[in-house]
Amino acid sequence: MLARKSLAAPLRLTLATTATLLAAACAPIPPQPPSAAQMQRVSEAAPAATACPKDVAPIARCLSGQDSAGAYYLIVVPQAWNGHLVVHAHGGPTLGAPKAERAVEDLQRWSIMVRAGYAWAASTFRQGGVEVRAAAEDTERLRQIFVQHVAQPQRTILHGQSWGAGVAAKGAEMFQRTADGKRPYDAVLLTSGVLAGGSRSYDFRTDLRVVYQYLCNNHPKPTEAAYPLNIGLPRDATMTQADLQARLNECLGLNKPVAERTPEQQRKVKTLVDVIRVPASSIRSHMNWATFHYRDVVQHRTGGGSPFGNMGVQYKGSPDDAALNAAVLRYRADPAAVARFAEDTDLTGRIPVPVLTVKGVDDPTALVELDAYFKTTMERGGSAARLVQTFTQHNTHSYLSDPTYPTLMSALLRWVNEGVKPTPQEIARQCAGMETEFGKGCAFLPDYVPAALNTRVADRDRP
Repeated sequence: MLARKSLAAPLRLTLATTATLLAAACAPIPPQPPSAAQMQRVSEAAPAATACPKDVAPIARCLSGQDSAGAYYLIVVPQAWNGHLVVHAHGGPTLGAPKAERAVEDLQRWSIMVRAGYAWAASTFRQGGVEVRAAAEDTERLRQIFVQHVAQPQRTILHGQSWGAGVAAKGAEMFQRTADGKRPYDAVLLTSGVLAGGSRSYDFRTDLRVVYQYLCNNHPKPTEAAYPLNIGLPRDATMTQADLQARLNECLGLNKPVAERTPEQQRKVKTLVDVIRVPASSIRSHMNWATFHYRDVVQHRTGGGSPFGNMGVQYKGSPDDAALNAAVLRYRADPAAVARFAEDTDLTGRIPVPVLTVKGVDDPTALVELDAYFKTTMERGGSAARLVQTFTQHNTHSYLSDPTYPTLMSALLRWVNEGVKPTPQEIARQCAGMETEFGKGCAFLPDYVPAALNTRVADRDRP
């Protein structure tokens, strides 16, 4: 009964959403972003000296400011600067207006770069939400601020973490020459990256949302107005993250140790883990994305149409797959929304400089199979020779280990300076040497090759 009642919801909304879908179909594609040379024509104010976070205060000086587009930023230059700059694109993304504190938080997480001798520059981006090209512009603007007002680095490495890895890759595609014809970035480092673009990176979260509703039927509840789950939330919904967490706890008992969950809660959690193939510990974060970030995308990026769908998916791994596939709610992605979202978030693979990636094979947030898709993207874009992928035996997402990142930076710089393309085996050996200075934590798996994305996330009908 639960499934049948829910299944009718999309049909009841068909007429109500027709106008919105037509409007999305007619919405114009956003204009092309400015080039690096065009951005250089804008005069940016010089950053001001600011107190450094305690992690780096004894060894560095810090500068901060707000750029002409409204993004806050933080620049850190170590006293023993090696002459190289890391321009950082942060993960998330967070929703709401940017806050200067975000750049400080990123520095505290990545202080290893400053301790290893690199200058560091990080932007909050001008806005919250899922907009990749704008974030790439803000990142490039910050690089120019560093060059204009701080120093000319010997080498500049563009670093993207998590969602920011997509920002960095997009930025490397967008900004390939400065006004004087030089390359703005000498190499790209992508860590724990969400690297299959908006068209494919979030498919499993759509699947999580609909399978959760099949099991729990409380997001929305039967007493609440129905809406298409692939829009995240209606525009005027007042739900908070705490509200969502309460519903997840009610159905799945995520706030309790496994032994204290009811047998029914344990069964439902196991079904989600087996069907969606994410750990139970990450269900809450992925549901947040599939709720609040989906709403951001639909309401602010794609003109009201949803780029997310699950038509054609065959779900596997539940106690009764036939019943699940017969009853789970189905949504077709809006073609215009898909086009707009892809234009902003998808990658071409046309990156003209060396690219090095790293990911824990058990990353609970950015599936390791996303890297397999990125490799295919680089091959299609003619950049396969400029890509080296590495993997580690980590089950974390936000940070791997202190020696991991200086090892990758060293390998990238040798590739740029000497033309010596690293291999995963060489990087694994080099990391062991880094442990003397930066502590234990090397866990590279030099022979690991991720499976194709569709071996973990089911294929689906696409517009």
